[in-house]
Amino acid sequence: MNQTSTANMSSTEMWQSMDGHHLHPFTNPNDLLQKPPRIIESARGVYLTDSEGNELLDMMAGLWCVNMGYGQQDIIDAATAQINQLPYYNAFFKTSTPPAAELSALLAEISPAHMHHAFFTSSGSEANDTVLRLVWRYWDLLGKPEKRVVISRKNAYHGSTIAASSLGGMADMHAQGGIIPDIVHVDEPNWFARRCELGGDLDREEFGRQVAQSLADKIEELGVDKVAAFIAEPIQGAGGVIVPPDSYWPEVKKICRHYGILLVADEVICGFGRTGEWFGTNYYDLKPDLMPIAKGLSSGYLPIGGVIVADHIMEVLISQGGEFNHGYTYSGHPVCAAVAIANLKLMIRENILQTVRESTAPYLQSRLRELGEHPLVGEVRGVGMFGALELVKDKDNYIKFHKDTGAGIICREFCFENNLVMRAVGDSMIISPPLILQQADIDVFVERAWKCLDLTQKAIA
Repeated sequence: MNQTSTANMSSTEMWQSMDGHHLHPFTNPNDLLQKPPRIIESARGVYLTDSEGNELLDMMAGLWCVNMGYGQQDIIDAATAQINQLPYYNAFFKTSTPPAAELSALLAEISPAHMHHAFFTSSGSEANDTVLRLVWRYWDLLGKPEKRVVISRKNAYHGSTIAASSLGGMADMHAQGGIIPDIVHVDEPNWFARRCELGGDLDREEFGRQVAQSLADKIEELGVDKVAAFIAEPIQGAGGVIVPPDSYWPEVKKICRHYGILLVADEVICGFGRTGEWFGTNYYDLKPDLMPIAKGLSSGYLPIGGVIVADHIMEVLISQGGEFNHGYTYSGHPVCAAVAIANLKLMIRENILQTVRESTAPYLQSRLRELGEHPLVGEVRGVGMFGALELVKDKDNYIKFHKDTGAGIICREFCFENNLVMRAVGDSMIISPPLILQQADIDVFVERAWKCLDLTQKAIA
């Protein structure tokens, strides 16, 4: 075997010698033949260092997940200690490990008051596959196996396995992989997009009530005896940081209660401090039946996810039915669980939720609004440590760029060239930074973002 050293290699050399064997996610392989990928070699705090020595401000927390930043020694030490003691054992056959047991107890402490049980997975996609199994099992045990339809939202993202991508509402993913039966989609609460369609005249709160009504209309269309659950992120993340109108969630809660269907709050992105609360569920007072989790659970240091289960769901599983025929090799992996425990304890010790809620998030949201003064920015959206800048052709008349303009992609590339990580979702430039971001880092972000907006404006003029 040829052992190729990466020392002193440029990104191009590294790609040519090694990374060309790597099939990247959500990437056109041909694009990497034209231009090699950036190679990220190290990270500390909220900054990444690439193979060229550039320090990039990571305003995406990796991929929505490195909530406590890079280089947290407590988390690193927890992984090392657990690998030495017990690197792996499964949770099948009436078996557990101390980290899996402790993590489930810790999650019960921080979860909403009616939720005290957790099923562990390795990712958010697996968590949402598990949601489907739990929803269907629940209704089957109650003697209603015909209740199988799960309603989701257009432009939602719930993962990329075939079940999770079906739950999501991303048309491009459905075009390549299809969609499994018994999953349908209703409108998303994207007020700005609808406002652009109408030319600007649309009351935000009335729109929130209208789009919530689309859920009730769909239940009536399908028949309540067929509908099992509604799944949604409290704030749509990968869909473009879509913050719903204040009127939206109260109406959705009423609808779910009225028709007696389960409410699934996908907390994979919103969970673990992103809104200044433990969960987006707390922020919007959702009281869901199931909560898929992942990402910030371990701050991305090791892969772990799960589903937090409401007590009344668990009571049915215990009292009505035998074995739950579902699981994964790495459910409750002891090293991943130990890392998640260390991460949550660090968050509690550092009082990070209060810091986000009272200090960092208000400052970030205030400075984001300053970027809204840029001629390219038609809307600024954000809650807590979320944010989005919607790039438009004409902000005064709510006219978007033609999709072939690629304004978001152009801006994203300027960001990378200027040592800033922002993600483009269409023409939405979105951020989800580590929760440890400081005010000085926010100032750096605004300075670099404004520069990149200027460069984008010149490029597409």
